[in-house]
Amino acid sequence: MTYQAFYRVYRPQSFREMSGQTHVKRTLQNALLASKTTHAYLFSGPRGTGKTSTAKIFAKALNCENAPASEPCNECATCITITEGSHTDVIEFDAASNSRVEEMRDIIEKVRFAPANARFKVYIIDEVHMLSTSAFNALLKTLEEPPEHAVFILATTEPHKLPATIISRCQRFDFKRLSSIDIVERMKVVLEDIGMGYDEQALKAIAQAAAGGMRDALSLLDQVVSFSNEHVQLEDVLLVTGSVSQDAFYDIASSLLKKEVAQVLSSVENLIADGKEPLRLAEDFITFFRDLLLIKTDGTLEELLEFIAPEDKFLTLAEQFDASTLYGFIDILAKTQQEMRFSHHTKIYLETALLKMAQYKATTQGTAVVDPEIEGKVAALESRLGQLTQQLQDGGASVQQNEQPRQRVRPQGNQYNAPTGRIQEVLKSATKTDLQKVKSAWAISLSSLQKSHAALLADAEPVAANASAFVIKFKYDIHCQMVADNNVLVSLFTQRIASEVGVQYELLCIPEPAWGRLRENFIQENGLNQKNSGMNDGDATTDLTDEPSFMDDVQMLETQDPLVTEAEKHFGKEIVEVIEE
Repeated sequence: MTYQAFYRVYRPQSFREMSGQTHVKRTLQNALLASKTTHAYLFSGPRGTGKTSTAKIFAKALNCENAPASEPCNECATCITITEGSHTDVIEFDAASNSRVEEMRDIIEKVRFAPANARFKVYIIDEVHMLSTSAFNALLKTLEEPPEHAVFILATTEPHKLPATIISRCQRFDFKRLSSIDIVERMKVVLEDIGMGYDEQALKAIAQAAAGGMRDALSLLDQVVSFSNEHVQLEDVLLVTGSVSQDAFYDIASSLLKKEVAQVLSSVENLIADGKEPLRLAEDFITFFRDLLLIKTDGTLEELLEFIAPEDKFLTLAEQFDASTLYGFIDILAKTQQEMRFSHHTKIYLETALLKMAQYKATTQGTAVVDPEIEGKVAALESRLGQLTQQLQDGGASVQQNEQPRQRVRPQGNQYNAPTGRIQEVLKSATKTDLQKVKSAWAISLSSLQKSHAALLADAEPVAANASAFVIKFKYDIHCQMVADNNVLVSLFTQRIASEVGVQYELLCIPEPAWGRLRENFIQENGLNQKNSGMNDGDATTDLTDEPSFMDDVQMLETQDPLVTEAEKHFGKEIVEVIEE
């Protein structure tokens, strides 16, 4: 006989052999014992969770010669022929390859005939959601009022695609994903039956890769057994499944704990170079830190660990992490995982997440968590305070008398609070050349972003730039807030502009109303202070936009005589001629 895969050889033949699905088994067994079976059942759930196997076991129990019984005997002629798939009264129908209404009408025409060798004629329709609308309509009446000897068992992985009229005529059983414990126990039975040794951690790695499906787990086990010699080892499982060893995650977690950013990024780069998918790595990172959190919370939860073994080094590592840090890591990775699903730059997202984790400020001493962004703002304020103090000491009382207090752009309600101090520093050294550089790369850089990011910048435009930063004006406050808070978008966009113009700029965001007020205040301040500061025409904010430059406006207001202005107003600039004496 030809070789058969594990999932076929070790398919359960009785309710007792089934793994998990206790709620399904108990309900069906009670109905069999009480002879209260109905005419239509719907088995729904993920792939590889036992829907078709349960349908065959139920069909055997219905027609077993020892019925009524909670289990088929698997010894009578009826049970044996159903197991072999040769019984004429148990018909398996694949809706995926027979979805047309003609095939369904053929079933309907034959269902009225009494069974030949059994008490019930059982129709098992697999992947029933693949039937056409016409086929569903043809089945509907028969499903509602079938002959007494007919039982329909519908199996599907996508119950939401079934018409409500079909679902309402069936007893529905929802199959759940199998736990790792159930899958590991079943694999142990298989390996003991074939006389092959195994490592417990290797079986856990297979169970994790199977994601709750027994058929997937047995298929992977089949591959590993073929790859291994006489013992199923973790290294073999990692090679076959493409997973990452727990030791690799241990090294990365230790580097995160020590804030060794270069080592973390280098390790991840090596894993990706070996063919590991960034999205899969993010999922494994979440599972790894989840296991560390379980160890940290309660050392008796070893049976719930999915990824790591309860070894001393992992116990020590868990103690070195603060629980709030592990919660923060999982939260960062979960958010990153969602963003990665809609991006082609999954590696960048993963690296960004790891950088956030390396800079996370929670400590094992239980001290308060300080956000890195807040720390940066405090440092900037301290630096600004030192500069102002120095200016007051150098300028003396005369500067204090001439200098008007700087007006701030204050947020109203939930409006975005623009970094006005930083923007004013940019305006002091802004040039038209720098602005033109940014504008020349704007369209190309915008087109390289994904649509959701590009939409946020659609109504924005650069309005000022110096050698190290540029200012973007936004039409809507909400877009300004979303861009300023999205560090990944800001990093990608500035990197793209840098690749075009060769300069790594800092990006500053400001809403349009706030920009108008800030611009007006800046003109007034420079107009008042220009004579004292000795600023040249080419300095400061010349040509910040395509509008007349700030300093040109100021100079015109200072140098033009009021009488000349009035004369030009009445007679026109082309007639009035000013002669210097």
